[in-house]
Amino acid sequence: MQDLTRGPIHKHLITMSLPIAIGLFIQTLYFIIDLYFVGNLGDVALAGVSTAGNLFFFVMALTQVFNVGCATLVAHAIGRKDQKNAAAIYSHALFYGIAATILLSAIGYLFGPYYFSLLAATNDIAVTGLSYLYWFIPALALQFILTVISASMRGAGLVKPFMVIQMVALLLNMVLSPVLITGIGLFSGMHVAGAGLASSIATISGLIMTIFYIKRTPGLLKLAPNLIKNDTKTLKSLLKIGGPAGSEFMLTFLYMAIIYWALSQLGTDEQAGFGLGIRIMQSLFLPVMAIAFAAPAIAAQNYAAGKMKRVYTTYKTTTLATTSLMFLLAIPCILMPDIFFTPFSNDPEVIAVAATFLSYVGFNFVPAGLVFSCSAMFQAFGNTWPALLSTFLRVGSFSILLIYFTSQATITTTTIWLLSAATVFFQALISFTFLQLTLKRRLFSKVKILT
Repeated sequence: MQDLTRGPIHKHLITMSLPIAIGLFIQTLYFIIDLYFVGNLGDVALAGVSTAGNLFFFVMALTQVFNVGCATLVAHAIGRKDQKNAAAIYSHALFYGIAATILLSAIGYLFGPYYFSLLAATNDIAVTGLSYLYWFIPALALQFILTVISASMRGAGLVKPFMVIQMVALLLNMVLSPVLITGIGLFSGMHVAGAGLASSIATISGLIMTIFYIKRTPGLLKLAPNLIKNDTKTLKSLLKIGGPAGSEFMLTFLYMAIIYWALSQLGTDEQAGFGLGIRIMQSLFLPVMAIAFAAPAIAAQNYAAGKMKRVYTTYKTTTLATTSLMFLLAIPCILMPDIFFTPFSNDPEVIAVAATFLSYVGFNFVPAGLVFSCSAMFQAFGNTWPALLSTFLRVGSFSILLIYFTSQATITTTTIWLLSAATVFFQALISFTFLQLTLKRRLFSKVKILT
């Protein structure tokens, strides 16, 4: 465990965000690797896997309850020097993580066909996507358990070892994917199903390595086996803090789903291109997301310790870092987007759709960086409702406008990307306004920071 209430804020932010960035990159690479090998199978396979991959956002939304809830609650407990309470939160949360893993697995296998019947542009895409999903579900479901462990440890200031474990699991996935997709020797391969199976095997291996590491390493946040059970108080706290953050990601899933719905009326190339473009965009966001994931633990420990000036310094440093990085990332996306996509597809139509998407959304990178920073501070304060409201207003306005243009039979991919960019600026303005009000109430009323 690490005391984040002492030492330079920028040093803590760098020390924690670097391994988090690598961990997030590794997590994203699971799907990028699948896209790389599946892209060689054609646009139908690419569209099917991309549509199935949208469910990753659904799972991310649900895991955010634990990701934000565990990290914030544990960080608050550590900031108060209450190790016993931190261990109790960790243990109770693991019970809910295990339950969520079992429940999601059942839902995925039972209702997967209905999902593809709604969003797939053709029956071939639905069949291909479902084949991938059935083998990918274990990798998705186990994210709940892994998130509880990593988020709790992050709240206690520990991230690097789990990043190393993810790297080892990723290497396994990289070796298995081409073999299971295309085959080797007498083994003919499993097509897209092989990609899903490779990810699941790697994820299970990562969980096993995590368990071995925790058991053999002293000084970590301790798990209390007798507390791996239902606890209403902990559940309410997790839902209070993590629920709005999970709902925020759920709105992102719905945002993605409605785009897939609109693109299903335009064709396979459009769905495949968007699926490719959004994955690359997510990969580019990883350094910024890492900072936004590290900042809440730092700010939360200091907030619980009553060190308000350090909380405000964390906010300023985080905002400067996220918006500056986003500005640098936006430049190649706007000026030369094609360079990101040629390794993943040889279809010029798919690449054209993906490149157009990235060139337009590149303009909203900087306001998106501000949104990340604001959300991080809301998490630190244990009040994620403002972030949820700003996301709701963004997704709601986007959906209404998109449905309107689609009903007028005038929809084009360019229209969709313009609507997306405009509504992110709207969200950034709302989030920034809410955060200023929160800072004034929670910080400036307690200590005179600005003179």
